[in-house]
Amino acid sequence: MTRHFLDIAELDGDALAAILDDALTAKAARTDKSKGAVDDDASLAGHALAMIFEKNSTRTRTSFDMAIRQLGGSSMVLESGTMQLGRGETIADTARVLSRYVDAIMIRTDDHAKLTEMADHASVPVINGLTDRSHPCQIMADMLTVLEKLNRLAGTKWAWLGDGNNVLTSIIEAGSILKFDVAVACPESLMPAPDVVTAARERGGTVEITRDPMAAVADADVVVTDTWISMGQQGGDAKLAALEPYQVTERVMAAAKPDAIFLHCLPAHRGEEVTADVIDGPQSAIWDEAENRLHAQKAILRWCFGLIG
Repeated sequence: MTRHFLDIAELDGDALAAILDDALTAKAARTDKSKGAVDDDASLAGHALAMIFEKNSTRTRTSFDMAIRQLGGSSMVLESGTMQLGRGETIADTARVLSRYVDAIMIRTDDHAKLTEMADHASVPVINGLTDRSHPCQIMADMLTVLEKLNRLAGTKWAWLGDGNNVLTSIIEAGSILKFDVAVACPESLMPAPDVVTAARERGGTVEITRDPMAAVADADVVVTDTWISMGQQGGDAKLAALEPYQVTERVMAAAKPDAIFLHCLPAHRGEEVTADVIDGPQSAIWDEAENRLHAQKAILRWCFGLIG
C-alpha cells in the first residue's frame, strides 16, 4: 500500500515518533559532513522526487531538494505555470503521468482538494508541502525542535497567537496524538477550523481557545505564531487590525515559562506578528526550526518508502 504523507491526523503516534526518532538520529550522524555530502547509507539512492509548486517557496523547496540529495536521490522542480497543469490538465492525469517518471511527488498548493486528488490517482507517495488547510511537514520540524530544546513533547503546552490557519491545524492535530496541550489566542473572525478542533478533542487532545493572549501563554513551554497575511490572502488592513492585540512581544514571552522557546515557520514580518527583540532574542529557536525542515523531511521520505515505522 502506498504511503502518503498528507496530514498529521492520518498517522498514529508510533509513526510520528518513528519519524522524529529517525530525524534526530540522522541529523546527529551528519555532524561532520558538508551540506552536499550524501548520507553514509544513501538510503534512497536511485530515487527521484518531483516537487510541484503552485505557491512561492524558500524553505520547502530548498529543504526537500537537499533532503533527497542527502539521501542519495535526485529531484526536479515543476512550476505549475510552466506545466500543462497550468493550462488545464487535471490533477488526476498529472498524478498518473508523474507516477510513471518519479518515485515520489511533493506538492505545495492552495486548495487541499488538489492534494487529495493527487494522492488518489498517484501510484507513488505524495507529500503535502503545504495547502491552505494544513502544513504537516512544518510541524514535524517544529516538534523535532522542541524535542531538541526541551527533551519532551508529551505534557508540554504550546501557545499559538494569531490567525487560526493551516500551520495551527497541524499543531492541533499533532498535539492530540502526541499528547501536548495547545492553547490558542485568536480573534473571533479567525478561529481555527471547527472540525479540526472537534476531532482533536475526540482523540483526547487538549485544545483551549481564548481571546486573551496572556491567558494562552501562561505557563507555556512553546510560543508559536505565523505571518498574519498569508500568500494570496485579501483584506489585509482589516485582518491586521484584528490581529494587532496578538503580537508576540517580550511582555507576552515573560508570561510563559522561563525556559519557553519561540517558534515561527517563516517568513517573518518583524513589527507585525512578532517584535524583533523576541524573534532575534535568546528564546527564539527559529533558525534551528528552519534547519530541521531538512532533517524532518528526510525522515518523512524514508517513512513514505517504508524504511522506518
